[in-house]
Amino acid sequence: MAAKSARKRAAAKPKPAATTPRKPRRKKAAPQSRGLSPADVASDSVEYPTEILDAVREDGGEVLGVYREPLGGHPVVLAVLPIDKVEPTPYQRDLSEPHVKRLASAMERLDRFLDPVIAVRKDGRYWTPNGNHRLHASKMLGAKSIVALLLPDEDVAYQILALNTEKAHNLKERSLEVVRMYRGLVGAGRAGAEKTFAHLFEEPAFITLGAAYEQRPRFSAGAYHPFVKVVEDFLDLPLDKALAVREARAQRLLELDDAVVAVVNALKDKGMQSPYLKNFVVARINFLRFRKGGAKPDFDDTVEKMLASARKFNLDSVKREDIGRMGGGPLEPDEEHA
Repeated sequence: MAAKSARKRAAAKPKPAATTPRKPRRKKAAPQSRGLSPADVASDSVEYPTEILDAVREDGGEVLGVYREPLGGHPVVLAVLPIDKVEPTPYQRDLSEPHVKRLASAMERLDRFLDPVIAVRKDGRYWTPNGNHRLHASKMLGAKSIVALLLPDEDVAYQILALNTEKAHNLKERSLEVVRMYRGLVGAGRAGAEKTFAHLFEEPAFITLGAAYEQRPRFSAGAYHPFVKVVEDFLDLPLDKALAVREARAQRLLELDDAVVAVVNALKDKGMQSPYLKNFVVARINFLRFRKGGAKPDFDDTVEKMLASARKFNLDSVKREDIGRMGGGPLEPDEEHA
């Protein structure tokens, strides 16, 4: 009898929900098993890029040294460059004026510049993908030159952004950075399908959200990011054609945002106030929250269904305690007043 009862309890017990398989954990490398020794880093036995060395001198700069970076052994040129020939890449995060002023004050107080920027040579100019704030702080102080770690491979400029962990990116910064990089690749005529550049873009949702931010700087992407991540994937289309798809999808998101804002304003008129109103409305119309596995949903179909739900949103079904339970983490800067 006891065995029979146990079988009944086991049958009644709900099965655990299917979960996404975890990525295999990275194995810890053996100590000192990779890269170069100090002597190898400093060795001049490797062929260094003489063209870039000559170009630096022709541009009015000076080569201070050449070495191989210790992980992959790639050549790096330590150079001092005329500051008026150094500029940020056109696809990185927007400049923070308060950060530049704080940095300039610290540099002036110490009377030192100690952290070289990273740079690549581009058409007689020098792009820095990692050092924009240091560059502008130096210019603010009237500096004549700036020390740089010059990388001979121009393509590294597109990849080095992934190493910029100096300040955590919020969703807006990351999305704009990715879509600007995307446009830079298209403008440079880079061949290949979008999915072959996945390692640069990190997440397909960033491209679409970035295109939306370009059209609407105060776009509250944080409310839409959860479902966009589910429906987006890297496209098997050439970059220029894929960009047109991204721009069209961004326009659809803005159309959805207009409908959501109309609901939010109606709720405010009913006396409901909360910084999470938009997140609440989007969560209500997001039918994907009930999804349990299966094929990836289509982007256009998903937005169309959510748009229809927003347009027929039942305001009377919303209770103050529902919104009170919404809560959540910190809002993106542009979501606080959305």
